[in-house]
Amino acid sequence: MLVNASVCSAQILHKKKKVDKSTDSTNAVEPDKLLYDRAIEDVKHGKHEVGRLGLQTLINTYPDSEYLAKAKLAIADSYYKEGGTSSITQAIAGYKDFIVFFPFMAEAAYAQMQVAMCNYNEMPKPDRDNTHAHAAEDEFQTFLSKYPKDPLAPEAQQHLREVQEVLAEGQFRIAYYYYVKGDKRASAGRLIPLVQRYPLYSKTDTGLWMLGDIFEKSERKDVASKYYEAIVKNYPLSKYDADAKAKLVALGVPVPQPDPKAVAWMTAEQNAPRPKENLVHKSFGMLHSGPDVHMAARNGAPTMEPESESLSAADILSGGNHSGILAGTSGTSSIVTTVKPGDPTPAVGATGSAEDVATNPATDAPPNADGSTPAATATSTDGTAPEAEAASSTDPAKPDAAATPAADPKNQKESSSKKKGLKKLIPW
Repeated sequence: MLVNASVCSAQILHKKKKVDKSTDSTNAVEPDKLLYDRAIEDVKHGKHEVGRLGLQTLINTYPDSEYLAKAKLAIADSYYKEGGTSSITQAIAGYKDFIVFFPFMAEAAYAQMQVAMCNYNEMPKPDRDNTHAHAAEDEFQTFLSKYPKDPLAPEAQQHLREVQEVLAEGQFRIAYYYYVKGDKRASAGRLIPLVQRYPLYSKTDTGLWMLGDIFEKSERKDVASKYYEAIVKNYPLSKYDADAKAKLVALGVPVPQPDPKAVAWMTAEQNAPRPKENLVHKSFGMLHSGPDVHMAARNGAPTMEPESESLSAADILSGGNHSGILAGTSGTSSIVTTVKPGDPTPAVGATGSAEDVATNPATDAPPNADGSTPAATATSTDGTAPEAEAASSTDPAKPDAAATPAADPKNQKESSSKKKGLKKLIPW
């Protein structure tokens, strides 16, 4: 009995004996790593504020830690995952700070991609404010320029095609409104930069057809034929191909052969898998604030030039360095350059004004400083005074204001009924 009691007491004393934690294996872990791991776990479980507090403590306490860069990137990621307008703004600032302080790290490409995705996810529909869409385009172009061989490059390229589809759609809707309204000058002012800058846009062939029709009705059949030729050559599988060929035959212009690269591109586009848009999809699409990009191109190189360097509505009126599919005049001859989908757009000098061709081909008077045609000589194609566009190229969604001579008070402002009928005219 005494022996058993002594054994039990020895076991109890052994259990109560404290372990010397100075030699414990967990003490080998650095404190900065412990802070980082705990913060990451908090972020994974949705505790974004707690996680960011731990990461910021790491940054302030251990400025020379090997986890410093990871902590900065993790803070930006936590804002991105949290969502919301203010959090997305903080995420963009965090990612850009990371790129500035750690430009040579492998994660810099990821940070640039995330900046673009922040703007991409905030894009509204084409008829809304396109600030985020323009920002997303710039950021994706920056990513593809700086990191063309990064594993994320194909994803960035596809997102860029989708962003440019949204931007082009916004321009096209305004151009279509003016086209139906009968304002050829305003419609051409939107369509010409559209077909030049966005050759991969799903309705670029429609824009070319509309431009051909505008110039043909403006008695500039030589210029119109160039747009019909662009359809036949660069969009051979378009629904307008047969009609464009018929127009060329009627105008006495040789019908060009389709470009093999354009045929291959359009064939690949037609065979690309796309979600089918049924009635349910259309109904629920009205409830979403984001744009529908299922018609965006899946092949071809998107436009990589910043918008400020490409053709804008102001360039059309003033003349300048144009690129893409552009019609201009120099005396009696026209200057037209075509660009195949997927090919880089070359810069071409143009000495004439495409707007002048559409409104008053015979006038030699230069346009005003704001891009409008002088009132003394300008006439529209139907004999009425033309409207001068007031909206700039940076704000395409704002309706163009009408500017007419004071002699005709009926035309001093747009009819409110036409503005109210915008939704009826545009079938989307």
